[in-house]
Amino acid sequence: MKTTLNKELLIEETHLLQRAIETLNLSIDKCQAIGIKELYSFEEMESFDSLTSKFNRTADIFTQKVLRTVWALLHEPYVPFIDFMNNAEKVELINSADILIEIRDLRNQIAHEYIPEAIQNLVPEVITYSHHLIENINSTFQFINKREWINTI
Repeated sequence: MKTTLNKELLIEETHLLQRAIETLNLSIDKCQAIGIKELYSFEEMESFDSLTSKFNRTADIFTQKVLRTVWALLHEPYVPFIDFMNNAEKVELINSADILIEIRDLRNQIAHEYIPEAIQNLVPEVITYSHHLIENINSTFQFINKREWINTI
């Protein structure tokens, strides 16, 4: 019964994650088109803020929802984040524990940044780590598909 509920939850979470990736990619494209310059308009700053928000949301959905649900389906115990990432890498649920730990650190840095100008300085790093995040997500989708827990993602 619990496995069935977790599989249903995984379906919902993967759909949510796929939508989050789509909007993250749109924001990346928009911010890359803005580029690096000395001064930014209000609209450009809003685009950067939107990108960082979408990055944080996508990272959270992936690490706190999808990966935790997969972990429950594997009947593994709850462990702290760093241990969880290291264990997830060992079973090839993700590509790189170190990258996902860095993504978590960047996510926390963004969440606690209150100076708008500081966000614009983080945008190139967010774009780079977004690509790493998506690579890890794709590895997890492959892991899920191999186990046939849900219809192909």
